[in-house]
Amino acid sequence: MDVDTLTTDRCQAPLRSSVNVPQVSPLLWRLFTDYTKHYLRRSFHAVRLLPTATLPQATDLPLVIYSNHPSWWDPLIYLFLARHFWPARTHYAPMETQALARYRFFARLGCFAVTAGTWQGAATFLRVSQAILRQPKTVLWLTPEGQFRDPRQRPVRLQPGLGHLVRRLDRCLLIPLALEYPFWQERFPEVLLCFGEAVVVKQAQEHSAAAWTTLLSHRLGATQNRLADIACRRDPQAFTRLLRGRTGVGGIYDLWRAMRARWRGEAFQQAHGKEIP
Repeated sequence: MDVDTLTTDRCQAPLRSSVNVPQVSPLLWRLFTDYTKHYLRRSFHAVRLLPTATLPQATDLPLVIYSNHPSWWDPLIYLFLARHFWPARTHYAPMETQALARYRFFARLGCFAVTAGTWQGAATFLRVSQAILRQPKTVLWLTPEGQFRDPRQRPVRLQPGLGHLVRRLDRCLLIPLALEYPFWQERFPEVLLCFGEAVVVKQAQEHSAAAWTTLLSHRLGATQNRLADIACRRDPQAFTRLLRGRTGVGGIYDLWRAMRARWRGEAFQQAHGKEIP
């Protein structure tokens, strides 16, 4: 789900090719997001949100959620958040052409093919994204760093594709999203999330694509810094838990702990540390 690198000169050319916006299957989307929620429960201790920004709900404006790209898990986190926060909207994301060819059902979930590192892929990304964001109540999910990067690496460097896209838009909201997957006290890692303040796009042509890229890079970097500062404290009470996952070690060790607690007349606490609601 990466945004391709674009060359400034070629991006000024008009995009006249036909646009094929994916046809999302509501049934398949519901089934797969249900599975995603179950899969995250099995794989993480919790999904936690740092409550810093008010997410838009009442507006019909299209949204662009753009995030850092620390892990293979990012697209599944997008699906979980899409269902959790915006279930009534239609969601889309670019996907590398070869990957989408292997997993064709993702096209029914809103993914469209983009060939990375090519002018054709860049043009397709712009053309399809523009068509998507002309429709109300749509959400486009992007990882504009273009590759996996450590969530604490600074400065944040976004590929120019997002800036070129924003410059072509009429009205939308852009929301930065910071992601981390640290291990705290439990066997399973945490999913930590933080949304930044929305950037309202109006008269985007007044700024260059490079200026938009710089602005959005700074907004994402500030959001990542906010999340990193709190994550280092390892304080789950600073977060809102969106999903409860697995606790304890499991197997013989937890069985022995449970039997010992029962022998002593104590309540068995499966979590290694104090479990926070």
